[in-house]
Amino acid sequence: MDLASFARRIPKIELHLHLEGAVRPSTFVELARKNAVELPPFSEIDELYRYDNLPDFLKIYDLVSRSIRDADDFHRVTYEMLESCAASNARHVEFFLSAHAHLAQGVAYQTMLEGVLAAMADIETDKGITSRLIPAHSRELGPENGLEFLDMVLAHRSDEIIGIGLDYNEAPFPPAPFQPLFERAKQAGLHVTAHAGEGGPAANVRDSLEILGVERIDHGYHVVDDPALVAQCREAGTFFTCCPSTTEATTQWRDLSAPDHAIRQMLDAGLNVTIHSDDPPMFATDLANEYVLAASKLRMDAQMLKKCALDSIRASWLDESVKRAWLADWSTEIDGLMAELDAATAASHPELTS
Repeated sequence: MDLASFARRIPKIELHLHLEGAVRPSTFVELARKNAVELPPFSEIDELYRYDNLPDFLKIYDLVSRSIRDADDFHRVTYEMLESCAASNARHVEFFLSAHAHLAQGVAYQTMLEGVLAAMADIETDKGITSRLIPAHSRELGPENGLEFLDMVLAHRSDEIIGIGLDYNEAPFPPAPFQPLFERAKQAGLHVTAHAGEGGPAANVRDSLEILGVERIDHGYHVVDDPALVAQCREAGTFFTCCPSTTEATTQWRDLSAPDHAIRQMLDAGLNVTIHSDDPPMFATDLANEYVLAASKLRMDAQMLKKCALDSIRASWLDESVKRAWLADWSTEIDGLMAELDAATAASHPELTS
């Protein structure tokens, strides 16, 4: 076994995954044709998932969203997404739903939930993978619409709906105005997280933590621009849900192997970085591949990958008793894989052990 195989085999939790961004290209085309959604010209399906910046990516993301219309569509894309996570050895998934993108097409929130929640139950039965749903508010719609969004979420709340997020085009829409939304969500017992520091400044990370009171930061890369904030996050043990592949298309850091890549800087600074896949088919990746990239390009060794996997448990919104049990069980499981890795390394490079 080599380090790439180790990265694929260790148990994982997916904490930064968008349902609409996880639709397979072939499924996207089939649903678009079924629901009479006009597609851009293409000769190969994969051409539909090509972009060089966040706004262009979001245009395709919205087109995919418009192609998902009825409960069966939502069931299909949710089941396929979680099936792909299971294939990467994910044991638990907390994923985002962009409800506004479907509401704009006249799709009822209840229709979304009917398909999504049924698929979550079905995949747990079929594959043993657990999952929870995080409806996310598009910051582009503003804080007042956010309160209406929260009313909708609370009116149809179930045990599977565990928190809310804040996403979409970050730079023009800072987090502070959304404080009333996040305060009400926390008062209602929901967990909270926010995209910050991907396309916006380090101040957005600080304000998401201090004003919104989020429990983890999605992306967070521009934290490296503020050494004092880095120190504050290190001391507080803040968790950052990072997505290596998407940084090469949606941020200024286009080379994962570069020593000054933001995720590498975050790791070197001792921040709690967890690895996730964001919108995997849209960037030709999956969760296991993101771990492989972390090993090969971000130069994370086996111990760092182990910490990443265990930190994903700590950063999750699982019950504390489940966290304790999984931390113990996963440590044992990963140590066994590390022993295999060490044995394989010794067998292939005996000079290293002589």
